[in-house]
Amino acid sequence: MMKTISVNTQSHTEFVDITDKVKSVVKDSGVKEGMAVVYVPHTTAGITINESADPSVRSDIINSLDKNIPWSDSYKHAEGNAAAHIKASLMGSSVNIMIDGGSLVLGTWQGVFFCEFDGSRSRKVIVKIIESS
Repeated sequence: MMKTISVNTQSHTEFVDITDKVKSVVKDSGVKEGMAVVYVPHTTAGITINESADPSVRSDIINSLDKNIPWSDSYKHAEGNAAAHIKASLMGSSVNIMIDGGSLVLGTWQGVFFCEFDGSRSRKVIVKIIESS
């Protein structure tokens, strides 16, 4: 089973918690044991798993990325969004999450985040559910 999740970002740089949307895809699939592959088909956005309880963790990550990869630098990419491409590459375009007992295997504080680096935009996330045999 494969499903596309829509994500609308409001800011230039933003981490959107999509954990509940991914959980919903798993539930709808009926799969009890397997893997959820969460994939972002964009070159200026990424995906990560990190703490979801304290929003300051997200802002700390964003601030650190901005400090180390500033929007304006001596980049050669003509579109002017090279920093977004670099940040997306560092975060990665996919995560794999185990499914056990019909639920995502995440730590107590973990959540799944869509990482926007060139917003605001309408984006998509593809979730592929693979059932264990």
